[in-house]
Amino acid sequence: MRVLNFGSLNVDYVYKVDHILVRGETLQSGSRRIFSGGKGLNQSVALARAGLEVYHAGSTGQGGEFLTGVLEDAGVHTDFVRVLKDTPCGHTVIQNDKDGDNCILLFGGANQCITDEQVDEVLSHFGSEDTLVLQNEINANVKIMEKAHEKGLTIVLNPSPFDEKIAALPLSYVDIFFMNEIEAAQMAGIRSDDPDALLDSLEAKFPEARLVLTLGGAGSVCSFRGERTRQQIYPVHAVDTTAAGDTFTGFFLSGILRGLDTKEALDLASRASAVAVTRPGAAPSIPTLKEVEAYRF
Repeated sequence: MRVLNFGSLNVDYVYKVDHILVRGETLQSGSRRIFSGGKGLNQSVALARAGLEVYHAGSTGQGGEFLTGVLEDAGVHTDFVRVLKDTPCGHTVIQNDKDGDNCILLFGGANQCITDEQVDEVLSHFGSEDTLVLQNEINANVKIMEKAHEKGLTIVLNPSPFDEKIAALPLSYVDIFFMNEIEAAQMAGIRSDDPDALLDSLEAKFPEARLVLTLGGAGSVCSFRGERTRQQIYPVHAVDTTAAGDTFTGFFLSGILRGLDTKEALDLASRASAVAVTRPGAAPSIPTLKEVEAYRF
């Protein structure tokens, strides 16, 4: 049982601020810290720390040479990561406020340089027993999904950041969706903040898919084959929420692939994301399975 995560690798520049800036405002930052990140890298780290065999595929560039080391330290295979020496690495500028909330500006860089040849070569090593994880921070997702579907892989998609490219994807191929409320409304094509209304619409569009919806302080809910399972959060003092969603994704998927039922997987993911937000940074904040099991709430 292997997981191939074809995803982004970023350098995160995190600025500590009193509050998130508004239009026209200038604000002094209390500090700047540099972390490894990218939804792809974060989810690979979470999947590996949750106990799965994970292979990361993607591209990094100038300034991001250390990112493969971060993956390897977490136990992720990096055979399929290309280093583009003449292309800047993808990166983010993150504002992290005193309450632990954040906003993120993303630059694609090398993440937008995936080639068809790279896709074909990577997927030649995987088959129907394997799972593919995707986000929307790289190019070539259409090609990747078509090739993976042809080979029979289970396909997992986090449609973030949501933009016009999502509509071009063969979404009927997706077996598991991970979305927050905003992404769910965008995917459903309706204006609503009611989770049940969102799920009603999404179930009609994707009747065979497992739909996992994260709801911030209201917890999470999973819809699968007509059954909805709900999970509350574990309250903690949040320091930085940057990788909370990626941690949730990795641990939930790990639970499902290791045979946990939906309720057990949601509980595990909720515990893991709660631990993650008590720590600064993106990938560095993601706990191991042993740390999650030992944590006392």
